[in-house]
Amino acid sequence: MANNNNNSKNNNNNKMSYEEAGRKGGKTTSQNHDKEFYQEIGEKGGEATASNHDKEFYQEIGEKGGKNSSNSGNSSNSSRSRSNNSNNNSSNNG
Repeated sequence: MANNNNNSKNNNNNKMSYEEAGRKGGKTTSQNHDKEFYQEIGEKGGEATASNHDKEFYQEIGEKGGKNSSNSGNSSNSSRSRSNNSNNNSSNNG
């Protein structure tokens, strides 16, 4: 994979792709911040989403999530994990 990144840089006048820039930025951010940082920005994002959407929005995405979880036969562990996380989040927002 490293060779592909180098080749794409050479083909684009040594410019970094958006994908590579995002990966580097995410890695740097994760090295400079702890778990609490991510919890805080996640909470802010949740509050912003809640202020911009109504009950119907959450009903629709809940239905979509339920459909995706029930249709994904091979990922029962990941859907169970998502379910546990949403339960934890909803109890914290009480």
